[in-house]
Amino acid sequence: MFRSSAAALALVACAALAAGCQQAGDDAPQDAPAAASATATASAASTPSPSASPTGPSAANTAAVCRRADELIIEASRRIADDSAAATRRQLTPEQLNGQLKGTLAGLADDLREQAGNAEDARIRDLVTDAAKQIDTGAAAASPATWMATGFVRIPERLTRDCHV
Repeated sequence: MFRSSAAALALVACAALAAGCQQAGDDAPQDAPAAASATATASAASTPSPSASPTGPSAANTAAVCRRADELIIEASRRIADDSAAATRRQLTPEQLNGQLKGTLAGLADDLREQAGNAEDARIRDLVTDAAKQIDTGAAAASPATWMATGFVRIPERLTRDCHV
């Protein structure tokens, strides 16, 4: 029974990883944020363009914060999948796996809060802070693996949809 729990957890982590890799609306290739940063910097030096943020914060900062939040979720998802596979090999108890998962989720929430603090745009700051709060809920859950299947998988989708200039 435990092996199936670890396998299910690994599948949930892989689903979150896949969701985190998707681009919002498939507007740009994966390397586009770096190009967008360079373009935004060049635009700021010249005349304002229609694509500039009407609220004032730099597009480069928003892109960087959103990109880093996405990277953090992908890194944590990979760690969770790797830990789940290793737990099966090492025959960890469900309690040990839950403890490991809670630690990974708590660390991810802290990292996201740090990124939220870097955001110049209040909307992006609130969005990333909310993601951290949701992950805190999972870290505090009696069964974080169950929470991952229902709560965690929605976070990358929301960030992909809403975290942009």
